Amino acid sequence: MQERSSVGDLAKQLRQELDRYSPGGKLPSSRALVERFRVSPVTVSRALAQLAAEGLVVTRPGAGAFRAHPRTSAAPAGDTSWQEVTLSADAATELVPRTVDASGVLASLAAPPPGVVEFNGGYLHPSLQPERAMGAALSRAGRRPGAWSRPPMEGLTELREWFARGIGGAITAAEVLVTAGGQSALTTALRALAPPGAPVLVESPTYPGMLAIARAAGLRPVPVPVDADGVKPDLLADAFRATGARVFVCQPLFQNPTGAVLAPERRAEVVRIAREAGAFVIEDDFVRRLVHEDAGPLPRPLAAEDPDGVVVHVSSLTKATSPSFRVSALAARGPVLERLRAIQVVDTFFVPRPLQEAALELVGSPAWPRHLRAVSAELRNRRDTMTAALRLALPELALPHIPSGGYHLWLRLPDGTDESALVFAALREGVAVAPGRPYFSAEPPAGHLRLSFAAVGGTGEITEGVRRLRAACDGVLR
Repeated sequence: MQERSSVGDLAKQLRQELDRYSPGGKLPSSRALVERFRVSPVTVSRALAQLAAEGLVVTRPGAGAFRAHPRTSAAPAGDTSWQEVTLSADAATELVPRTVDASGVLASLAAPPPGVVEFNGGYLHPSLQPERAMGAALSRAGRRPGAWSRPPMEGLTELREWFARGIGGAITAAEVLVTAGGQSALTTALRALAPPGAPVLVESPTYPGMLAIARAAGLRPVPVPVDADGVKPDLLADAFRATGARVFVCQPLFQNPTGAVLAPERRAEVVRIAREAGAFVIEDDFVRRLVHEDAGPLPRPLAAEDPDGVVVHVSSLTKATSPSFRVSALAARGPVLERLRAIQVVDTFFVPRPLQEAALELVGSPAWPRHLRAVSAELRNRRDTMTAALRLALPELALPHIPSGGYHLWLRLPDGTDESALVFAALREGVAVAPGRPYFSAEPPAGHLRLSFAAVGGTGEITEGVRRLRAACDGVLR
């Protein structure tokens, strides 16, 4: 079989040969299939993934592919058609129907098929995660006296103090709540600050997970455009006046997806505009610990310079550690703190104490600053590798801003490009990219792609991924 043979041809051949193996029997290794059929490892991976999706084989990382056991006959399906009437009836009584569209979030959470370069990931690759340090911290935490007892509802005092120091300013531990990840903190903040049906101002573009939270709560996201210096204050003021909104959600540092940093002259202006509107600013400070090695001094969080309680601050350890290390913080001043606390207690009670204890052990260990320095250097190296590869192989994709923190690049496609077609073409070539459309709460000005350089195995994989993206573009950008 020549290289030009399709994935479908190889899958068909393997499907015909499955009877040679008993259920649970191991198929030839990928290397053996490459040599036998004269195809690339990517073609083999895709063919096996197709058979796995059909339920014919089971793939086990590090072990190989095995013939699946026959499926047992399914029980008769029930009748769930009544739910359509019930759910639609609920929607008819709501001012803003709640919709739960998780597609934008799943794009960065779903693991791609084997052999596919992951440019759509939202977390550090396992090789960049402090796995050994986290394991040691969890082991030490488990041996602490009372480690498995109920923690304070607001979180362990020492951990709240650590988060407060990271925010700076006059924020105290008493003004901090420990929460189960940034997504949970944002959910609590939006539920506390905006009633169902209310407008909420958001950056445009912005993080799809936040848009999903808002819509699921029955809120109306209203876009406020962002440029290279962050949100535009004049448009923010216009949006407050036009909508009567009482909440603005922003990421002032290394914004997702643009990577923009809110300019110094705009920082106080944003808080002032919100204060005059009688509104809150939810500051999602999600990647402060993923600054690149060549970045200069970082601006302090907006919350550090806000004595009037305008800013509700969200900070998380997850992005700098592991997707499963879901420890974050909410910080606020004034009466709103009690409302935030009440909603969190109702929703989740508290963050498990062993996880809080492990967080304290981790951030207090010598391994923590070493980890942050190593990640800082590696992210800069990966960013530079991806930037150089894109400029060489894909000069037609505009890269207006190169961030000095975070884990992704934001590319604008040529006018008229079919964004969806390019995303699917890229996946066929073996590279998963995040489409730009889910990052906009209204009609986007153009097609975009977000490419992550943190979720891949290294710079070699980045170069190969850009090469595959070039092949995809050749078939779409004509």
